[in-house]
Amino acid sequence: MTHPLLDLAPLTAARFASVEDRVARLLGTRNDVVIMQGEALLPLEGAIRGCAGPGTTALNVITGPYGQTFGDWLRECGAHVIDLAVPFHTAVSAEQVRVALGEHPEIDFVSLVHAEAATGNTNPVAEIGEAVREHGALLYLDAVASVGAEPVRVDAWGVDLCVIGGQKAMGGPAGVSAVSVSERAWARMAANPRAPRHSYLSLLDWKERWIDGGRRALPHAPAQLEMLALEACLERIEERGLEAVMRAHASAAAATRAGVKALGGGLEPYVYRAREAAPVATTLRVKGAASASDLVARALESDPGLPLTAGGGALAREMVRVNHYGPDASPEVVERCLRALGTALAETGAAGADEVDVEAALRAARG
Repeated sequence: MTHPLLDLAPLTAARFASVEDRVARLLGTRNDVVIMQGEALLPLEGAIRGCAGPGTTALNVITGPYGQTFGDWLRECGAHVIDLAVPFHTAVSAEQVRVALGEHPEIDFVSLVHAEAATGNTNPVAEIGEAVREHGALLYLDAVASVGAEPVRVDAWGVDLCVIGGQKAMGGPAGVSAVSVSERAWARMAANPRAPRHSYLSLLDWKERWIDGGRRALPHAPAQLEMLALEACLERIEERGLEAVMRAHASAAAATRAGVKALGGGLEPYVYRAREAAPVATTLRVKGAASASDLVARALESDPGLPLTAGGGALAREMVRVNHYGPDASPEVVERCLRALGTALAETGAAGADEVDVEAALRAARG
């Protein structure tokens, strides 16, 4: 019995390298790109453990849960960590980063999330990158949720380590991820005696066994189906045009914000300022007696395929997330979400439920 997902010819080193080259073009970088065989947490953790150690002083910017995780990893590596935390409904500013760098001239590593899909904010990486570059520190960037939804310009912004995943705005697989690594970052890893070696977390293993060998022999068998899916999603972005893909996400985000403001019923954008809201997903604050998790459950009863989730952990009561990314970055999906949320709000009987106006929300979303 044959099957299109089985009995495939082995993925060649040349084809693997060609996918890395496409990722490099997507990120606007001439730095080395390594595609790692796992979800994006693999290179996110590997890059931190490769660069950080007892002699590291890190500025860790926290605008959501991933920033908190990065701080934990840095501390586990023995780094001295200075947290710069801002409320999750906003973004960090370049001036806040500059002040922190000025107060702590010993900082040599800065960790930052570009867009926090979990909280719906996005940070001004271009301006922050300029401040970090002037200071001379390495800049580590989590661009998993931003790539494909908004510009990611590694070389122009001076990003030393940039991690992406395909499962959000790129509309691709979750099982592979990529990291771009500057020469400065490679040098930091090589000088770090605690950098993982002979380990699945090791970026240095990839450099020595793959990059330094001219990318002629893969160090281990690749995740073939995920690699082919990543290649396919890169082809789709190239054919459609990256600018068009980003416009679709920006339009979906703007339509969602406008629709929710007109909907009523105690919903409002969680991120106050539109310029600080991530195009990849829109987070909403639930007011009144209804909880976010109950509201999402009601909405999904009418349309189970909607990209709606409640916030994680403590945010499960107050936050709804509209994940309008990848194939869901469309006016049709946004309107379905608004209809379902409006119906669910009206059914709760909570304060303001009688003021829900779905038609007004749809008109606002359509502009």
